[in-house]
Amino acid sequence: MAQNEEQIVNEEELTSYTSESSAPVAEAAKANRPALTVSGQAVGRRKEAIARVRVVPGSGQWTVNGRTLDNYFPNKLHQQEVNDPFKLLELEGAYDVIARISGGGPSGQAGALRLGVSRALNEIDTENNRPALKKAGFLTRDARVIERKKAGLKKARKASQFSKR
Repeated sequence: MAQNEEQIVNEEELTSYTSESSAPVAEAAKANRPALTVSGQAVGRRKEAIARVRVVPGSGQWTVNGRTLDNYFPNKLHQQEVNDPFKLLELEGAYDVIARISGGGPSGQAGALRLGVSRALNEIDTENNRPALKKAGFLTRDARVIERKKAGLKKARKASQFSKR
């Protein structure tokens, strides 16, 4: 009976399960691989904002609607949110980003730009980039949008104060 238990343990050690969310293999490969010389493009959306993004091999320059990143997004939190995919994949400074954004406000535009950059990086090297981006949640479209106004109410859910008499 002890031999059977040892056999089962040995079989479990030899069996390795891989899924898209487990990224130890991808992290080891990512550590020693250079940035690819391929460009990618994608569309990102959040709330009412739409971002069309091109990621091109370069020196890490950002052009958003013809302006620099810190000029377009003065808020450091939005700049950090947009840079997150590059930080996660350790590709900072490897690609230039050219984006055209329309609609929405600053927060929605930053979210749309992050999704567009993530999708473009996924398109460039799906095998290595996708597991980490997927695990961090950067490839998921945030479907939350503003709820419509209802009849008889002031806003979507706000009603006038109830008066008993």
